[in-house]
Amino acid sequence: MGTPIGAAGRSDAPEHDTPPEHASPPLADHYYTAAPAGPDRRRLLQVELAGQSRTVQTAPGVFCPDRVDVGTAVLLREVPDPPQRGDLLDLGCGWGPIALTLGLRAPEAHVWAVDVNERAVGLTRDNARALGITRLTATTPDEVPDDIRFATIWSNPPIRVGKAALRQMLQRWLPRLEAGGTAYLVVQKNLGADSLQRWVDLTVEGVGCQRVGTSRGFRVLAARRVP
Repeated sequence: MGTPIGAAGRSDAPEHDTPPEHASPPLADHYYTAAPAGPDRRRLLQVELAGQSRTVQTAPGVFCPDRVDVGTAVLLREVPDPPQRGDLLDLGCGWGPIALTLGLRAPEAHVWAVDVNERAVGLTRDNARALGITRLTATTPDEVPDDIRFATIWSNPPIRVGKAALRQMLQRWLPRLEAGGTAYLVVQKNLGADSLQRWVDLTVEGVGCQRVGTSRGFRVLAARRVP
């Protein structure tokens, strides 16, 4: 895919000035970079996923490596149980909090964890293996077979890549829902959640979108594929 889809949680707060030794990485090494330039220094992190404390690996160069970010936590709390069969998609997987939750809550389904960031893909793959999730494929966007249709999509999309790239991403993936399938997107209200809802509803062919939740400054949007 030509546009970056980033790692889970795209509504992070703006960066602030910091001393040089703690400065943020340059733009080329942001979480929606295919191959982060910084070292892949992995560390263990204790997080709650699917109602239990889990140990996962994270690393610099992916989104929010030190916790489950607020937007993702809102999404995981607000969405209904995932379908127990079929193909499920985490669009922009990061180190894997959404994909891993899907795999833990729907062990008989097949989870696709997709990200342009190769480090994120590797982390999600290794975290799934460590948690005993066997029906999960972590990969880059272009490696997902074109004939796959998804029973659901869960995503904290990369708002900060820009409106055009975000819309191109959604135009690509939302029509790949099964008939009657629903994509759940979490977007920060002050970063355009309501305008994105209207755009999806009016623009993406065969998909209607509505708001289904609001929490901590985030909207949860449900984009449903018309049967």
